[in-house]
Amino acid sequence: MEEKVLQTIQKYHLIENKDRIVVGVSGGPDSITLLNILLSFQEEMELQLLVAHINHGIRKEAIQDQKMVETFCQERNLPFFVKQVDIQKIAQEKKISAEAAGREERYRFFEEIYQEKQANRIATAHTANDNAETILMNMMRGTGISGLKGIEPIRDGKYIRPLITCTRKEIEAYVLEKKLNPCIDQTNFENIYTRNKIRNQLIPMMEKEFNPNLISTLNRLASLAQEEDEYWKKVIPEEYEKLVEEEKQDQKGNRISLNLKEFQKLEPFLQSKIILYAIKKACGTTQRIEKIHIEDIRRMCQKNIGNKHLTPYQGLMVEVKEKRINVITMS
Repeated sequence: MEEKVLQTIQKYHLIENKDRIVVGVSGGPDSITLLNILLSFQEEMELQLLVAHINHGIRKEAIQDQKMVETFCQERNLPFFVKQVDIQKIAQEKKISAEAAGREERYRFFEEIYQEKQANRIATAHTANDNAETILMNMMRGTGISGLKGIEPIRDGKYIRPLITCTRKEIEAYVLEKKLNPCIDQTNFENIYTRNKIRNQLIPMMEKEFNPNLISTLNRLASLAQEEDEYWKKVIPEEYEKLVEEEKQDQKGNRISLNLKEFQKLEPFLQSKIILYAIKKACGTTQRIEKIHIEDIRRMCQKNIGNKHLTPYQGLMVEVKEKRINVITMS
C-alpha cells in the first residue's frame, strides 16, 4: 500500500523533499491511512506534517473524533490544529446543503493554516472510490469532458491526493494490518445525500449487474479525460493569443477584445473553448456559465449584423461590436 502511494506521489509529482504539508484528517479510515503513510515517508523525505481537523458539530460523536485525532498526533509529536464550526447553521444562512457548507469550511480552514504556517501543500484523503462517485455525480448533472476528470491527483499546484489510486477495500485492509482503529462516521451509511446514495446503492448495483471492476474502469476514464484536458490547457492559450487584441483592467471592471473575423474561422468546439477561456480571464471563474450561454454567444458571433450583446448574468456582458468580440465585466 505504501509503495503504491509512493508511486502515485512520484508519477504526479505530488510531494518533494522538505515539503511542509497541511494534512486534512477527520479521523476516518481514509484520512488516518493518509496520515500514517505520510508519516512513513516523513524522515526519509524530511517532511513537515501539520494536521488539520475540523469539528462540524453535526454528530454527537464529533468531539470523540476530535480527541482521537488529537491523541494520535500527540503520540507522534505532530502539530495539531482544530476548528469547531456549526455547519448546520452556516448551511441555513447560506441556503446551501450541509455537505457543501462542510466542504467550504474545511478548505477555508486548510487555507488558513497553509498561509499561517507557510506550507506548500494541502493533502486530502480522496480515494479511487471517491473519484468514481464524483464522476457518476458529474455525469448525472450533464457534465462535459472536464467533469469526467473527476478528482485530480493535484489541483492548483498545492492540493494533493496521494490516495487517489487506492480503493476503499485496500484502505480497509491497511487499517486492519496497521491496527489504526479509525473513527467510523455512521452518517456515511445514511442514504440522505446524493453521494451516499451513489456509494451505497448505485455503485454496488452496477458492480453486481454490469461491471465488477467499475471503480477501476471509471478511474481509467478519469485518467483519459485528464490527459485530454492537459492537452487543451496547452492549446487554448495559444489560440487565444492569436485572437486577443486588447486586455484592459480598471476600477470599472475588466475588458477583453477578440478578433471576430479570426474567431469565425475556428471550429465550433474551439470557439466554445476560447469563449470560456476569455470569460475566465475576465471574471476569474466560469462557475455560472452554462452550455446554453456559450451556444448563444457563438450564434451571436456568427451573425455579424449590427451591434449585439448578451448578458449571461449580472456583471458580465459579451458583445459583438466593430469587428470585435468584447468580454466585459462590470464592478
